[in-house]
Amino acid sequence: MRIGNGAYTQVQLDIYGELLDSVYMYDKNVEPIAYKFWTDLSRHVDWVCNNWHRKDEGIWEVRGGKKEFLYSRMMCWVALDRGIKIAERHSYPLPEQWVSERDHIFESIHSDFWDEELQAFVQYKGAKTVDAATLLMPMVRFISPKDPQWLSTLHKIEQDLVSDFLVYRYRQEEGFDGLKGGEGTFSMCTFWYVECLSAAGELSKARLYFEKMLGYANHVGLYAEMLGLQGEHLGNFPQAFTHLGLISAALNLDKQLDDRRNKQVHQPHRAAGKEEFI
Repeated sequence: MRIGNGAYTQVQLDIYGELLDSVYMYDKNVEPIAYKFWTDLSRHVDWVCNNWHRKDEGIWEVRGGKKEFLYSRMMCWVALDRGIKIAERHSYPLPEQWVSERDHIFESIHSDFWDEELQAFVQYKGAKTVDAATLLMPMVRFISPKDPQWLSTLHKIEQDLVSDFLVYRYRQEEGFDGLKGGEGTFSMCTFWYVECLSAAGELSKARLYFEKMLGYANHVGLYAEMLGLQGEHLGNFPQAFTHLGLISAALNLDKQLDDRRNKQVHQPHRAAGKEEFI
């Protein structure tokens, strides 16, 4: 959308990670990509190598000025990581700069975006706040869903951004986004939260919140991008990203519930002429 939407003039570095991750999954799970397509795509990876450190407006298209957002930097890491994986999968030429810059970003996130006082990864460099977009850290495989640093960050997100089980994008009272007025909870972020809980092993909590969230759909199962204080649907309707989050959360939760490690296993044990279960 270009008419009436100031975001079309913005820099959003995260889009490169989303693009490369999509191509990586297609190449891995559908069919191998052509070399000509790869040479065109690799130009974008080269661009990320030289520009990942820039400030941008981020995933939420803020109007309060460019910042070094954690999510944008992480998705630049994704772009390089997936580019490397595609090249290695096909034995394509792999520039050494891709690996060195990927590792540089990884180290930057752990050193520049981790706040010892908060015990959490923060929204942007120098911030004292968290962001719901950070919920994607384990989902893009940047960090283990059970890593102590991640679990501490998840706890901070719960403290600051979760109301009951519904998730706000960020603390709007900070005023960093440059926008007036309030907003509801972001449904996409709530589904991300559910997926993070299930991946962290909090299955009962994840299942409860997922089922509660299903109750907020309209009569044909659709969601807007936001939910108001009285459950009203706000913003874009229907929003595809919300439903993508729903599907991803459902698949992950089902996978975790079906994992034998998460099931209560009852095995027969015979002793003293009788059958016992342990």
